[in-house]
Amino acid sequence: MRYFSVAGIQMKVSAAYSNLEMMKFKIDVLMSIYPWVDMIMFSELCMRGPLTHYATTSPEKFEAEFAKMAKKHKIWLLPGSMFEKRDDKVYNTASVINPDGEIVARYSKMFPFLPYEVGVSEGNEFCVFDVPEVGRFGVSICYDMWFPETSRTLATMGAEVILHPTLTGTIDREIELSIVRATAACNQCYVIDINGLDAGGSGRSIICGPDGRVIYQAENTEEMIPIELNLDLVQRSRERGVLRLGQPLKSFRDRIKTGIFDRTYQKDGDFSYLDSLGPLLKPTRTRLEEITRLNLDEKNKLPNSSKDQPL
Repeated sequence: MRYFSVAGIQMKVSAAYSNLEMMKFKIDVLMSIYPWVDMIMFSELCMRGPLTHYATTSPEKFEAEFAKMAKKHKIWLLPGSMFEKRDDKVYNTASVINPDGEIVARYSKMFPFLPYEVGVSEGNEFCVFDVPEVGRFGVSICYDMWFPETSRTLATMGAEVILHPTLTGTIDREIELSIVRATAACNQCYVIDINGLDAGGSGRSIICGPDGRVIYQAENTEEMIPIELNLDLVQRSRERGVLRLGQPLKSFRDRIKTGIFDRTYQKDGDFSYLDSLGPLLKPTRTRLEEITRLNLDEKNKLPNSSKDQPL
């Protein structure tokens, strides 16, 4: 059996000051209560909050603090993510630290939450890493999961667990919970989705297994969420099917061989439909748009000047 324990920390996040010391305190408390935990992860932008104003040019100094904590407790650590300035751009980047305090992976969010996450550039490399004698893990951040191609790619790269720090305080949280379940089932893997509180989100972190079933879902309060995973269940699901029924990864693999998902297979105007949707902008008030259109229609019906009026 390939057992591995991951604990998510759902905590209050401040947008006004660093949350570093509180995160370190939470790690100490969690490991005191649950010394069997192998990995700890936090929510998106947990350490420095959701404002790009606090983007750092030296993420290494913050990583060093978490590296000490990982080494102290001999755990894997994914301390959420942070905004970093790199090459005159701002990225939303997560780091993965091993029990020796080494940075084994960095991942920059591929899909910033546009048009709202203004000024954040997209990353262009997927992230998977191996936990020796356990299995392969992938990293995805918040809005990335709305694009199933990202999770599917991690699965095709062998990820058996998708670690998904998120920051959602908006009314679409209910939709995201359904996406997490669907992602777990379609890719036959564990998905660990950890949200923050206050400036860090509205909570309701969720963990799903390789059949899409909810293992645990948090509420809207601070929580420590330790879960023991059995990665053999992932392998068995992928070999024998979700609930011994559909085998989506195998079907996807075999369909790729036909070229159906190859972009060159598509006919003229690959993205003509998507282009027809218009620019990526914040929506305006629908009612205001309608009134403006009606007023213009009425104006166009009127004569151009008083000379056109009959005497």
